[in-house]
Amino acid sequence: MKNAALITGSYGGLGTCFADIHASKGGDLILVGRSQKKLDAQADEMHAKHGVEAHTIAVDLSRPEAAQIIYDTCRQEGWLPDVLINNAGFGGQGDFARERTMEQDLKMIAVNVETPTRILKLFLPDMIHRGSGKVLNVSSTAATMPGPLQAVYYATKAYMTSMSNALWRELKDTGVTLTCLMPGAMQTGFANAGGLSDTKLFSHAVEPRQVAEDGYEGMLKGELNVVSGLPGMQGPMMKMAPLFPKKAMLDFVYDQQIAGSANK
Repeated sequence: MKNAALITGSYGGLGTCFADIHASKGGDLILVGRSQKKLDAQADEMHAKHGVEAHTIAVDLSRPEAAQIIYDTCRQEGWLPDVLINNAGFGGQGDFARERTMEQDLKMIAVNVETPTRILKLFLPDMIHRGSGKVLNVSSTAATMPGPLQAVYYATKAYMTSMSNALWRELKDTGVTLTCLMPGAMQTGFANAGGLSDTKLFSHAVEPRQVAEDGYEGMLKGELNVVSGLPGMQGPMMKMAPLFPKKAMLDFVYDQQIAGSANK
């Protein structure tokens, strides 16, 4: 494979954009997601459109063995990713104690935190040994503050950003770089799946393509963090967050995420 990119969550939202961007530059693909049918359709499309090799790995990323399956498959098939994009993740709106179930939040932690951590543990030593490689971890602007009504999701993204930034420093002088992408609210399946489509937070959501391009270019440059796609009040909110009293900020974020608030 030539300049192969392994992309988790490849057939939806940002993942679709990342795959198309990388393939348009002549890079081969290792597409990872849960549905073999959707992966096959995406692989066929990328090959027909860009003439690249596109291989698939169907796996449930909420399972503890998912990362090992991905790594072992790549080793067995001789697929050596030059680019690794930890894109898969999901959120979910609701009161932590009264609405969200244990299964929902632990599955979110598995997909957003545990599996990307395991993937990095497995693939980074190989990249370091080769002296080359580029990693993009998709986090969120949610990482910068607590998120009432999305308490676990915001916490998972704080973890992803913190770990990514620490690894950026640890990887210095190894030939491997790690960049963290922090998008704002986007027009993807994320909002509908998480029950957020009619909230104020997503009332001005942006298209994901430009966000993906910003993240991909930042990864190529080895940047630390890339912030992209801040609609409506998200831009000013990001700048003012450190200045706001914490309780007032928590009230503001809570109001932004109440279902049905977009029309109020």
